[in-house]
Amino acid sequence: MDEEVNSLSYKVPIWKRYTLTIVEAAAYYHIGEKKLRQIADMYMNEDFVLFNGNRVLFKKDKFEEFLDGSNSL
Repeated sequence: MDEEVNSLSYKVPIWKRYTLTIVEAAAYYHIGEKKLRQIADMYMNEDFVLFNGNRVLFKKDKFEEFLDGSNSL
C-alpha cells in the first residue's frame, strides 16, 4: 500500500496552480526571472506576492489581474 502511494504522481498542471514560483512564472508569462524578482521586490506588500520563507510565489490569478492592468513592466 505505501509503495502505491509513493509511486503516484500528484503533479498539478501549471495552469491549475494557485501559486507559481519565479521559474514557473517566467515560463508561463514569458517574463524573465530577473524582472519577476524586481516586481516581487517593488510590490512586496501587494496581494499577488507571497513569501514562503525566502521563496517568492506569485498568486496566479491576482498576478494576471496586475498584468492586465499594466501597460509596461
